[in-house]
Amino acid sequence: MRYKKFNWFIRLVAFKNVTGITLWPFGIYYKAEYVNTKIWRQHEAIHWKQQKEMLGVFFYLWYFTEFIIRIILCNSQPYKSIGFEREAYTNDNNENYKHPFYGWIKYIYNK
Repeated sequence: MRYKKFNWFIRLVAFKNVTGITLWPFGIYYKAEYVNTKIWRQHEAIHWKQQKEMLGVFFYLWYFTEFIIRIILCNSQPYKSIGFEREAYTNDNNENYKHPFYGWIKYIYNK
């Protein structure tokens, strides 16, 4: 996994409050002030593993589909209720967390 500073393309596709974005297999892009934050690195490393196990394309398809469903079902915070994000946010402060194969699935239904 490669860490790279935000470039012009990432600034174009990312929202203002985004601190980092993982685009497997290209790398993890970040705003300079967050690169040394352990929680941020752990969060993005979890996304890296999720994307790798789903070969990137399927991750993005599932992410987008679940995001649309979450907008309809829980319009208050659809982003944070996506299974991928819930796994990453739940475990981003746990340095010993080992992402199990398709571990994000249990976060789709469980609160």
